[in-house]
Amino acid sequence: MSVPTNSHPPGLRRTLGVVDGVALAASSTAATTSVGIGMGALAAVVGAQAPAVLIVAFLPIFGIAAAYTRLSRDEPNMGSGYVWVGKSLGPWLGFLTGWVTLVGTVIFMAYTSAVTGSVVLQFATKAGLRVDPNSTALSTAVGLCVLAAVTVTAVTGVRKATRFQTWLLVFEYAVLLVFCGLALATGAHGFQWSWLNPFAISDGTSFAQGLVLAVFFFWGWDAAFSVTEETKDVRDVGRGGFIALFAMLALFLFGSVAFLRELSVPELIAKGPQGLTYLGERLAAEPWASLPLLALMFSAVASLQSTVIPTARGLLAMGRDRTMGPVWTRISPRFGSPAAGTVLIVAISALVALLALAIPQLNEMILAAVNSIGLTVALYYGLTALACAVRFRSLLRTDPAQALRAVIAPGVSGLALLGIGGYLGHSYVTRSDHFALSPDNGWFLLSVPGAVVVSGLVMAAWAKYRRRSAYFTHGRGTAAAAQETLEPSAPTG
Repeated sequence: MSVPTNSHPPGLRRTLGVVDGVALAASSTAATTSVGIGMGALAAVVGAQAPAVLIVAFLPIFGIAAAYTRLSRDEPNMGSGYVWVGKSLGPWLGFLTGWVTLVGTVIFMAYTSAVTGSVVLQFATKAGLRVDPNSTALSTAVGLCVLAAVTVTAVTGVRKATRFQTWLLVFEYAVLLVFCGLALATGAHGFQWSWLNPFAISDGTSFAQGLVLAVFFFWGWDAAFSVTEETKDVRDVGRGGFIALFAMLALFLFGSVAFLRELSVPELIAKGPQGLTYLGERLAAEPWASLPLLALMFSAVASLQSTVIPTARGLLAMGRDRTMGPVWTRISPRFGSPAAGTVLIVAISALVALLALAIPQLNEMILAAVNSIGLTVALYYGLTALACAVRFRSLLRTDPAQALRAVIAPGVSGLALLGIGGYLGHSYVTRSDHFALSPDNGWFLLSVPGAVVVSGLVMAAWAKYRRRSAYFTHGRGTAAAAQETLEPSAPTG
């Protein structure tokens, strides 16, 4: 049977709206996981001023969000920062933006899969099963099974995945609000305005490290911009991102103040990643005390799924520019998703997680990467914001009101994040007088993101000189190449 000459290749389908964007951004940010696991780490750095640092960190993130929204309307592209930075600041920086995002999310998935497995085992233990939640091998195995399951939902349709995430979010946020509300109402420690005062942090390095960690709390809201080409109305992408971002700020402040009302700072630091489950045990009897652990498990699952989706689409954007291989551009005619790329990137993350079990040095590198991932996030957020400021700089002369949103706010925010990252990197170097394979060693903490950047430059050179990608001629692929991934008959909203 012959194939008609005018047939179109299978493409992505425009089926998403604002709610889907909110679900994807909120799931990727994972407020329940950030509050439940990360609050102890933030308190260890900045003490009782955790709420203040979260507020300060939100300011540049808001400017970054304004940049993403403006750039997305000007040039809708699932490659987001990779495309925008490449066009405005140069293809080398653009490729580096895409590469840093890619490697960071692969490491995050490898690490989070084991964390998810541990949370599942903790819940299984409470349910009466005799398993060891502290077993790294068992936690990794269970986590990889969860990762495989969410990959199936991501492959079979992004709209199904976002709907599933919405229901998970409704449950986990309800639990988080109830228990944090109880802590606020009955906490043994009185509210103090100093908790909201960032100037109470006397140490500059602690402040910078806290800011980068707080930026990492917000990391993920930009996942909504990875489905720009699958959204009915491109304006819904920015709306979804902003709604999720403000919701995350409210939840982070609500949760951080609630923790400080119920737990002392030393107690919060000591409980560390068990903070939310410990809070549940303090405030309720079983079986209700297990609800925060269940919410944490749902949050981890949703976070894994929402990380898989934008990563595969970022690689699709790079693949159609021929800066990455053609395997990433294959769209499933049945599901209308980059199925091959999704499965492949998950397989790479699973391999990294398995190798970390067998190679202690690799496990140390993953821990260091997670500890310093805020530096890479600050890098690609900062570059994207500067790309917005450069692209729309003419507004400074023609429309000052628009320039405030498209040039000044993104430019100041980008420079602030890059400056904080640079200051923290300098503090890593000065706090250790030797190199050691330890996630607490400053030189090692800096070397891991440094290796990511160097490998990105090597891959960029390969794409330019070996693949001869047109991206390095004008910072983006052709319009026709981008259009090929869209379903021709899909409504544009």
